[in-house]
Amino acid sequence: MGYPAILQVDSAKRNFTFVIQVNNMKRISVYVPECAVIEAITPAYRLFKTANDFLVAAGKAPMFDVEYVGLQKEIYSNDGEYVIKVNRLIGSVAKTDLVIIPALYGDIECALEKNAKAVKWLQQVYHKGSELASLCIGAFLLAETGLLEGKKCSTHWASYQIFRERFPGVEMVEGAVITDEGRLYSSGGANSLWNLLLYLLEKYTNRDMAISLSKYFAIDIDRNSQAAFTIFTGQKDHRDNEILQAQLMIEKIYTEKITVNELADKVNISRRSFERRFKQATNNTPIEYMQRVRIEAAKRSFEGSRKNVSEVMYDVGYTDTKAFRDVFKRITGLTPVEYRNKYSKIGMEDV
Repeated sequence: MGYPAILQVDSAKRNFTFVIQVNNMKRISVYVPECAVIEAITPAYRLFKTANDFLVAAGKAPMFDVEYVGLQKEIYSNDGEYVIKVNRLIGSVAKTDLVIIPALYGDIECALEKNAKAVKWLQQVYHKGSELASLCIGAFLLAETGLLEGKKCSTHWASYQIFRERFPGVEMVEGAVITDEGRLYSSGGANSLWNLLLYLLEKYTNRDMAISLSKYFAIDIDRNSQAAFTIFTGQKDHRDNEILQAQLMIEKIYTEKITVNELADKVNISRRSFERRFKQATNNTPIEYMQRVRIEAAKRSFEGSRKNVSEVMYDVGYTDTKAFRDVFKRITGLTPVEYRNKYSKIGMEDV
């Protein structure tokens, strides 16, 4: 496994002994799930293997013993396009330092059912001291263990609502790229997994190593939000008809000034009951919902028009530049100018 050997000499007896030094070696077990996303499986394996290469090149001992583990020796990923051969079955892995749980593929319910036998194993290795880290919607399998109950978690922004519905006792942190709950970690959507992997690498080695690997793999090491990638569509998969009417009303007349009292009156609900039901149905307050609808419209405008910040601000119903900028940055993680410069097809300078 590449463990460094140290030569010990007993001068009195002139005996030579090779002692295997394993104290600093970290075993990284990449769990290859049934219904796997190939793009989420290989990064962890490659990152820690490459870290070993960097260490050896610097005249140091490798630090990571990296392996693929799974429920069977060969696992097909995506739509059967790839086959991954695992090093060990999980039944033979009694203890490891870190388990990486990659993103699941396809229907979540089906994927969780096919990986049900891994849940008990994840619980067992965690209670023996292992750390667990989920990548993207691998968070569903991590949460299935019950270990995240009462703790924070992140996943792909498109899966927030279904995650909340299945795991109401877990605090979903919208926009988070990384969550750290002691020995439980999660990453945001898709390529955010690289940020968590670099975070763990830095924890096990040092900042310089994490920076070197981020440069090698061309990853923005300190990206701390996936908010800019979020597409707000509004949570409408609920059975509260009055709240649905209010949502559709907001989305239709978001450029106009409308108060919470007026919305409640239009659907014949008291304000207090309206606010409670709205939050329960959409996971946003009415004000938050209006803000997100307006900011989503502003984002689309920045992406596809030549309008400057002031023009877009007025178009979506804002008249206060500071208020627009503050709300925009809170929701997207970027200022309006930063967002337009990053995503505009036109690429204008602000005027």
